[in-house]
Parts: sequence; C-alpha cells; structure tokens
Amino acid sequence: MSVHKNKPRKVTTHVLMEMKHTGEKIAMLTAYDYSMAKILDKAGLDVILVGDSASNVIAGWETTLPITLDQMIYHGASVVRAVDRALVVVDMPFGSYQGNSKEALNSAIKIMKETAADAVKLEGGKEIIESVNRIISAGIPVMGHLGLTPQSINKFGTYTVRAKDEEEAVKLREDALLLQNAGCFGVVLEKIPAKLAQLVTKDLVIPTIGIGAGAGVDGQVLVLHDMLGITQEFSPRFLRRYNNLFEQISGSVTSYINDVKAVDFPNNKEQY
Repeated sequence: MSVHKNKPRKVTTHVLMEMKHTGEKIAMLTAYDYSMAKILDKAGLDVILVGDSASNVIAGWETTLPITLDQMIYHGASVVRAVDRALVVVDMPFGSYQGNSKEALNSAIKIMKETAADAVKLEGGKEIIESVNRIISAGIPVMGHLGLTPQSINKFGTYTVRAKDEEEAVKLREDALLLQNAGCFGVVLEKIPAKLAQLVTKDLVIPTIGIGAGAGVDGQVLVLHDMLGITQEFSPRFLRRYNNLFEQISGSVTSYINDVKAVDFPNNKEQY
C-alpha cells in the first residue's frame, strides 16, 4: 500500500496577504541557484527572491547595474526548479523596465515564461508606475521596492538611509499607496527609518518586507550570502550574520589541499 505524502502548502500572493492579516511574519531570503534554493525551500522559507544582488555576490560587480535580463532569467529558472513551497520573485534588472512600459511588459513576460517564477519585483514608485500598471494588467504579480533602490545608486551617489527628511518620507508613503492601488501584492522597504516603515505598514493592506527597516513591518529579507557570512566586506547595521561560512569553507578547502599534498586523500577506502 502506498503512503500518500502531503505536499507543503504552496505560498501564493494570497497566502502572504493572509499572513499579514493574521500577524504571522513573512521570512524571505535571496537565492540564485538550484542547490541553495532547495535548502531554503526545505527549511520552510516563505519567499525566495532571485535578487539582482547576484550582480554583486555571484558575478563580483560593485553595483547591481551590470546584470542582464537573460542572466536574471538563468538564475530565476535555476531557483524555480528547486522549489516546491516558497513563492519565487525575480528582480527585473536595471534597463528592463525604466522609461518604457512596453519594454517593461515584454521583459516581465519573458521572465515569467522562461523561469516559471511566481512574480517580478521593480524598484521605484511614481516614476515607474506606468510600467507597473502595464505588467499587472497582463496578469503578472508585481512586488514593489521603495526606500534605498540600488539600481538608482548613480542618481543618489550613496547607500545611506533614505527618507530621513519629511519631503522624501511623504513621497515614500504616497508611492507605497500608489503601488498598492496599482495592484502590487507587496512592497520591499529598504534602509529607511523604522518609524516610517511602521507607518507605511499601517497605511497598507498589502504586506511590507523590510531590509534595514526595523521590526514594525510584515516580514524581513536579507541577502543569503551576507546572512550566512560568505561575504565579509559588507557589514551594515541591519545585517545579522547567522554563520561564518567564509571561515568554514576556507578551513575545509585548506584541509583538502593539505590532504592532497600529503597523499592522504584518497586513502585505500576511497578508491576502486
């Protein structure tokens, strides 16, 4: 007799809305490849973001700007193949949606068709709302992203905390409502004052996901390589490192090198 194993409940945009209204916090991390995504999904993560931070932690670029649409699709498809439960969101890279809503729609369709992801994420508010509207009108779920928007680094010239002054804070709250009214299912709030993030969270009926935005939001996201301690040079206040894999991996590789040099690997049991 075969035993039926119940699959874990798939996280959808509707499930995230339920979580906000019941007060259950949303856990989100980035992933860029099959093996890591499988680990995250099995661990019970709610949302996996295929972030354009792959430009930094995978490709070694200083900013997120160089990564291309096809490269994001490659990473997105790799992650989706590993996932059973988590909602998978793919970042739309710089140049794929700004200033041209038709190109934005084509880019979003290409991502959805070639990755089988659940949603896309765009940075910005009023400036990109035409693209958001067009993508959502095609039935593609969109997550917004406000506050520090890394794709605009050359405009701002710094990664400092955003919306500390009243004018920018007012605009951010307006942009959040604009994204919600357009039909976005959630919004990431990056590196803004905690009190402002809490206000935005109360303004909205859709979930807010914070990164450097305090505890008064509906969920949290971190870059996987940062929270695992694979990267070492990036240490903002909001980052909590849950491991030091740089040290552990380095130690393992050193042991392997020593064993090879000493002809200790492979031993008699490790050969045919």
